[in-house]
Amino acid sequence: MSEKYSEGAVNGSARSKEAAPVTAENVVVGPETQALIRPELTSPFIEIGRAEWARLAGETPLPLTEKEVESFRGLGEVLDLAEVSEVYLPLSRLINQYAIAAREMHQRTRRFLHREDERPSTFVIGVAGSVAVGKSTVARILRDLLARWPETPHVALITTDGFLYPNAELERRGISHRKGFPESYDRRALLRFVSQVKSGMPEVRAPHYSHLVYDIVPDEYTTVRQPDILIVEGLNVLQAPSADHPLAVSDLFDFSVYVDARTADIEAWFTKRFLRLRDSAFSDPNSFFRKFANLDDEQSKAYAHEIWKAINEPNLVENIRPTRARATLVLRKEANHRVQKVLLRKL
Repeated sequence: MSEKYSEGAVNGSARSKEAAPVTAENVVVGPETQALIRPELTSPFIEIGRAEWARLAGETPLPLTEKEVESFRGLGEVLDLAEVSEVYLPLSRLINQYAIAAREMHQRTRRFLHREDERPSTFVIGVAGSVAVGKSTVARILRDLLARWPETPHVALITTDGFLYPNAELERRGISHRKGFPESYDRRALLRFVSQVKSGMPEVRAPHYSHLVYDIVPDEYTTVRQPDILIVEGLNVLQAPSADHPLAVSDLFDFSVYVDARTADIEAWFTKRFLRLRDSAFSDPNSFFRKFANLDDEQSKAYAHEIWKAINEPNLVENIRPTRARATLVLRKEANHRVQKVLLRKL
C-alpha cells in the first residue's frame, strides 16, 4: 500500500481510535482466503530446501567427472560437481525409483492380461522451462546420470526443436514472429513420435533442427532405438490437452521436470547468452544471426531486450509458466543459476 492511501485510511472519525491488531484469531475467512494465507493447505507440492534435498543422494557416488560436467554446461551457466552431486544426483535417484516402480506395474499388468512376452514400455520424462533457464543442461545431466543406473542403461534425449515447422511453413502460416509458441510446432508429429517410442517400435526418427541456420535440416534425423528412458526437452512440453488437441504429449510422460526462476533473472541470463553467442556462433558465415555479429555491447543488449519483451517473455507468461503446476517436480533457481529448492508433487 502506498503512503498516499495509508494516510487516507486513517482520516475521518476512526482516526482517533486505535485499531485492534488483525490476527488469525479475530478474523473469519472463507476457504479461498485460507488458501491464500496458508497455501500449504492446497498446494500439490512438497517444498524441500537444498540442504535437505542434497542428503537424499544417500551414499550414491557421483559417477561423473569434472570434465564431463563441464561439457554439460550451457552458455553463462554455473555448473560444478557440487551442483550435480547435491541437486541432480538425488533427482536421478528419485527418477530411477519411479522407473523401477513403473516397470513393475507394467509387469503386473501384462501378467493380468496374459501378455507377459510384450516388451516393457519406455519410461518418458519431460523437461520444460523458459528460454535460457537451463533446461537443456538439466536434460543432458539427467541423460548421463540415469544411464549409469543398472536398470536403465539406454537413455535417449530429443528436443522439441526438431518438431518446429520449417521456416518456410511458419512464413506461409503468417506466424514466423511466433516461433517457439505452441502453434509453431507440429504437435501431431511430436505426439506420434513419442507414442511410437513408448509403444516399443524398433526405430523412430525425429527431424533435426540446426541452431546455426535456425531451421529444420532436410533429410537429417535423430534415430531412437527402443530406449529404457526417453527424455523430451522443450519449452511447451507440459501443455495440457485442448479441444483441438485432445491428447497432449504430456499425457505420455511418466515423470516431468519444470526448471523455474524469476522472470528478471531469466531475462538477464538470456541477455548474457546473446552476448556470448554474438562473440562465437554468430560470427560463423553460415549463421542465421550473422548480421548481429558486429553489434557493440549496448546495441546487443538493446536487441536482446527487444526479443525478450516481444517474444520470450510473452511466451513464458502466456504458455510456459502456466504449465509449471503440471510438473512432477520443480527445480527453483536463484540469480546465480543454482537450485535452492525443489518442489515435489505429493503422491
